[in-house]
Amino acid sequence: MLLSIENLQVSYGKIKALHGISFHIDEGEIVCIIGANGAGKSTTLRAISRMVPVERGSKMTYKGENLLDYSADKVVSKLGISHVPEGRRLFGNLTVMENLVLSAFSRKDKKEIARDIDRVFGIFPRLEERKTQKAGTLSGGEQQMLAVGRAFVSARKLMLLDEPSMGLAPLLMLSVFDALKAINKEGTTILLVEQNARMALQFSQRGYVIETGNITMKGKSSDLLNNPDVKKAYLGG
Repeated sequence: MLLSIENLQVSYGKIKALHGISFHIDEGEIVCIIGANGAGKSTTLRAISRMVPVERGSKMTYKGENLLDYSADKVVSKLGISHVPEGRRLFGNLTVMENLVLSAFSRKDKKEIARDIDRVFGIFPRLEERKTQKAGTLSGGEQQMLAVGRAFVSARKLMLLDEPSMGLAPLLMLSVFDALKAINKEGTTILLVEQNARMALQFSQRGYVIETGNITMKGKSSDLLNNPDVKKAYLGG
């Protein structure tokens, strides 16, 4: 088991966002979490990457290591967990290449960094065409490609993806997901949070449904796609 989450609880002031959820991810898997806006999907990823505090009784382990012993920066540099947040959060005044180089700040293996950047350009040829262009001037799809590429260069053992399809035209969305499949085949485990439930379930092997901070369903993605309750709530009937 690569990542184990047990009884994860998070609150924002007096508002309980997560009510003790539990799930796991095995190495090499693509796992998705689907649910409505405000269900707790993004909070789950932020908790794993140590960007929000968790409550007493919460347990998170990664390769047997206690995630609660690590700060957010060490989650990336020491454990190899990268987070592609909702909204991409790129450095808009820096070029594509500068964003990729900066994402490797904690790495010392220059040859491997150069190889990974070349691989990003192989996966996303459009980024290579625009490597000297400021990130803030890229299209939405190109910015999403750069956000994924940056995570690939920074740490690529486990990638946390928050709404990667948001704002993308259908063809660009398919292009991004095809690239993510290629990244997964090269050894990166992926945890995906998505409001586009159909795309998420078609892309992943297993899935969890979260509602108001609780996991209400789980199983193989193919089974969830055919579940009448999931169809009614998230797949348009």
